[in-house]
Amino acid sequence: MHSSDSQFVSREDVAVYETQDPVLYAVADGIATLTLNRPTFNNAQNSQMTYALDAALRQAVDDDSVKVIVLCGEGRHFSAGHDIGTPGRDINKPFERAHLWWDHTNKPGGEQLYAREQEVYLGMCRRWRELPKPTIAMVHGACVAGGLMLAWVCDLIVASDDAFFQDPVVRMGIPGVEYFAHPYELNPRIAKEFLFCGERMSADRAYQMGMVNRVVPRDQLQEVTYALAASIARQPRMGLALTKQAINHVEDLQGKRTAMDAAFAWHHFAHAHNELLSGDKLGGFDAKGMAQANKQALRAEGGER
Repeated sequence: MHSSDSQFVSREDVAVYETQDPVLYAVADGIATLTLNRPTFNNAQNSQMTYALDAALRQAVDDDSVKVIVLCGEGRHFSAGHDIGTPGRDINKPFERAHLWWDHTNKPGGEQLYAREQEVYLGMCRRWRELPKPTIAMVHGACVAGGLMLAWVCDLIVASDDAFFQDPVVRMGIPGVEYFAHPYELNPRIAKEFLFCGERMSADRAYQMGMVNRVVPRDQLQEVTYALAASIARQPRMGLALTKQAINHVEDLQGKRTAMDAAFAWHHFAHAHNELLSGDKLGGFDAKGMAQANKQALRAEGGER
């Protein structure tokens, strides 16, 4: 591989999308509902979905009738994380970017993934966290790795009693997902256990840790979530925006943003280290490999749940 950008040729994009609507959008009674819509692949997040979600959130912000935004997932799970193995994996496909980082698809070495993840992972999540309208994640089933990032950027999380949360990427040699909010969502000692072991955390345990606002039976998840959204929607728009801004500011004063910058750098050192050792930035894991490792870990814990 040549070091010159002009001589570097990116790998061909071969993504095949199973849907042209990876995010569904609806509005009723002042509440916008954004639904992750790749149920065949447990709502794994490819760039198609990420940019569609960004556009849907922009639409909700621009609509003055919308007071609250609910984010949910179609199918069995909220989100199984970032797309690392479906036919729609589109890491080499250029998109019209939302931030000022340059196109990653024709860049060499670590620059390719670093620029992409600044845009679609860290950059997008920070952008969504800071939007001025209240957001609620309505979580059922799996909320794994990149799924955590979508839930964590929301102001509130309502989970069904069958939901679970997990960040298993340490088995790739990577220190957690790119939007590294773990020690802010959890007590630091619990965050270490969460990452070191990579085990599933139940909705009840997440509630005990303060990561989740409410845990409800699965058949009551929508009713409770929309009742909460309706209660918030009765408040004045500007009051909600300023309150959200104030609390986010306190988190940043506590070091959340700068800690995330450091963790992002370590994350990309891990990618580079993996590639030097194995020739693969993910340490040889794909979606199938991670699923198999998860099943083995569950059996070791005492049975699949």
